[in-house]
Amino acid sequence: MERLLQAGLGILLPFLGTAAGAAGVFFLRRSPREGVKKALPGFAAGVMLAASVWSLLIPAEEMGGWLPALCGFLWGVGFLLILDGAAPLLWKGTGEPPEGRRRSLLLFAVTLHNLPEGMAVGVAFAGALAEESGVTMAGAFALSVGITLQNLPEGAIVSAPSLSEGGSKGRAFWKGVLSGVVEPVGGAAALALSAAVGAVLPYVLAFAAGAMVYVAVRELIPEAGGVTGTVFLTLGFALMMALDMAL
Repeated sequence: MERLLQAGLGILLPFLGTAAGAAGVFFLRRSPREGVKKALPGFAAGVMLAASVWSLLIPAEEMGGWLPALCGFLWGVGFLLILDGAAPLLWKGTGEPPEGRRRSLLLFAVTLHNLPEGMAVGVAFAGALAEESGVTMAGAFALSVGITLQNLPEGAIVSAPSLSEGGSKGRAFWKGVLSGVVEPVGGAAALALSAAVGAVLPYVLAFAAGAMVYVAVRELIPEAGGVTGTVFLTLGFALMMALDMAL
């Protein structure tokens, strides 16, 4: 029972990291300056591009080989391309401005990215609970803590744009929290169904990578623009790369 409780705590940690990152919105000004409006999407794009490579595509290739990684990536881009093309119909009559569409795509992409991460943690703890699996509880916690730290900037990139476009701090915070709810859900499902989940996880990881790359290139990089956006894209990419490689 104690080991099962430890696994439950380990599955919950990444979600807490996302929530903590989203809470950073309470320290931002309600109406950021123009430079900040360029910096935020640039930083978000950098984080998403680096996470797509080191958190998703490389693990997908290591788990299933290059073909599942390639197929999942193309499916992810294709799915977002179709979703983006259908956006005028989805938002027709809602009165939501183009910024709302961008925020929704960003929330969807980050949430989709969090799901396979939660599943990966669940599979790791399933291995730790199984006998003779070669996976230790300490190793599973190391993975969980690493993803928790990665999620700090990811929670922020969902909540901060909502604030910069006029939303309330509370609503922006809960959007960031919402993007991380799927992690413990995916982790618990993977823990219960580790054998079945393990087979499809490379495709899910790469699919999420494709979705994140699409949003970064289609929505965030054009909005960042200029020197400020480029500098913060580089900083976001470097931060996420360092977290992934170090942890």
